[in-house]
Amino acid sequence: MRRARFDRSLVDRHPRRQGHGPHVPHRHGGFRPFPPEWGHPGHEPGGRRGRGGRRGRRGDVRAAILTLLAEQPRHGYEIIGEIGERSRGLWRPSPGSIYPTLQLLADEGLVRSTEDGGKRRFELTEAGHTAAAELDSTPPWEHIAHDVDPREVELRKAAGALMGALHQVSAVGTAGQKAKAVTVVNEARRALYGILGEIDDPIDEPAADET
Repeated sequence: MRRARFDRSLVDRHPRRQGHGPHVPHRHGGFRPFPPEWGHPGHEPGGRRGRGGRRGRRGDVRAAILTLLAEQPRHGYEIIGEIGERSRGLWRPSPGSIYPTLQLLADEGLVRSTEDGGKRRFELTEAGHTAAAELDSTPPWEHIAHDVDPREVELRKAAGALMGALHQVSAVGTAGQKAKAVTVVNEARRALYGILGEIDDPIDEPAADET
C-alpha cells in the first residue's frame, strides 16, 4: 500500500481535551494512564511499537475511520475518542496513525474535510460511503474486545482512575499530602506483588449443581 504524504493542515489546531474529571494543568513528566510495561493499546500493525502486544489489541484504523464517518462527520480527535470508548479503552490509536490514514483516504477520494472553527471536520464522499458499506459488518473495535478477559478491562480502568488521583495529588497536594500518597502507593505496590505470590484460586465460578 502506498504511503500517504502527511498534510499537517488536517490536524485539529485546538483539539478538545479528552477524558473525564477536573482539569489539571499539564506538567512535564506527568503520569500516564497506564504503566509503560503494560504496553499502549492502540498501536497498529506495521508500527515500530507494540511488537510484543497481543494481536487482538491492534485495530484496522482505516475500517474504524470509515465506519465512524459513515455515521456522521467528525473531527480527528472525535474519531480517536470514539474508538477508545467503543473498544472499552483497549484501543486508542494515536494522532500519528489517525491523521495520515485520513490523508490517505482523502487522496483516494473517500474522505473530504472542511474548516470548522479552526479545526478540520471530516466526512465521507459518495465513494467513501460505498467503501464503508462493503466493510465487515462487525466493527473493528469489537474484534479488539473479543476474547479479552473482562477482569483485565476492570484492572485497567482501576489503574487509570488511580493514576488520575495521583496526578491530582502531584499537581495540587501539599507537601504533607504528597508524603502520605507516597506511603499509600508503596504499600499498594507491596500488596500487589504479594498477590502474585498467592495461589490463584478460581473466583466467580458457578457452583456445580448437586442433583
